[in-house]
Amino acid sequence: MVADMLTRIRNALMRGKTTVDIPCSKVKIGIAKVLKDQGYIRDYKVQKDKKLRGGPQGILQIIFKDVPVLTHLEVVSKSSRRVYRGYKDIPMVLDGLGIAILSTPKGILSDKQSKERKLGGEVLAYIW
Repeated sequence: MVADMLTRIRNALMRGKTTVDIPCSKVKIGIAKVLKDQGYIRDYKVQKDKKLRGGPQGILQIIFKDVPVLTHLEVVSKSSRRVYRGYKDIPMVLDGLGIAILSTPKGILSDKQSKERKLGGEVLAYIW
């Protein structure tokens, strides 16, 4: 689920696309929100239309910046191996230049937000 989203983003960036369409879910919307808040993408839109390819859940459209800022997207937790961290054990990605995206009891948050709120959770991805 998350791996597919990150792979679609990575492939679109390598092809020089300005947008990418992804089947929508709440987790993917949360990840897109974190990417926008941290300045990695320009914007995202959720298109809810049953006639679209995404089915009844709709399509999440991610709009990239003119100059791509994302250089590396790495999936951490997989269905075969979940990675959980307490807020004190959340790793610093690229000495603070990158971010970790976590699924916490309060929603999808970046590593900095998780530490501020003292929330641990499942580490979904590292991004820089």
